[in-house]
Amino acid sequence: MTPARNCGTPEFTTSDPDGGWSDGGYYVHNNMWNAGEAGPETLRACAYDNWYVDSVQPDSTSVKTYPNVHKDINDQNGKPFNDYSVIKSTFAGRGPGTGIYDVAYDLWLNGVGDGKGVSELMVWTENRKQVPAGDKLTTYTAGGFTYDVWAEDEGYVAFVSRTTQYSGTVDLKAMIAWAIGKGLIPANPTVNQIGYGIEFCSTGGGKARFTLTDFSVSMS
Repeated sequence: MTPARNCGTPEFTTSDPDGGWSDGGYYVHNNMWNAGEAGPETLRACAYDNWYVDSVQPDSTSVKTYPNVHKDINDQNGKPFNDYSVIKSTFAGRGPGTGIYDVAYDLWLNGVGDGKGVSELMVWTENRKQVPAGDKLTTYTAGGFTYDVWAEDEGYVAFVSRTTQYSGTVDLKAMIAWAIGKGLIPANPTVNQIGYGIEFCSTGGGKARFTLTDFSVSMS
């Protein structure tokens, strides 16, 4: 069950492509990173774990935006994976059910963003007509859910849940460790950023809403 929450009086509102808000040790980010192709998008937040975004994206398959909430580790400088015995997260988010999108975790290892040696690991909890980069290699099962695992040579791995998960808990340490064991990610990477949000490709030209009602990261 998705927690019943309502963000009726936002503390923060932005339509800026790079607009964001720090709250409770997390950062809520509009992140219209492909602004050259993106339509308008407005994010309204009551808290880091209670916000929504209204987006209008054209009918094409490229990712336009990734509004998200994320935790930066050591100011994005990261800490070694082997330093942690626990990396877990809770989430609750729901896509609009129209257009093309995926609701997903985005983890950055050995750096953040494009750069030599940087790895990106995603966990898709909801998917509507979107396909990850790379090739489907195998499957991964945990917590009662089976994921198709996609990978690309440039350090990209995506765990795509075969069942839609609107809320739950994910053992991110186990997923990273499994990917390391398969040779998809270098051994003992730094863990730099852990985020969760929606990759909008298309909203069919009309306005569509993503609502987030829970997010937390536990690391020790």
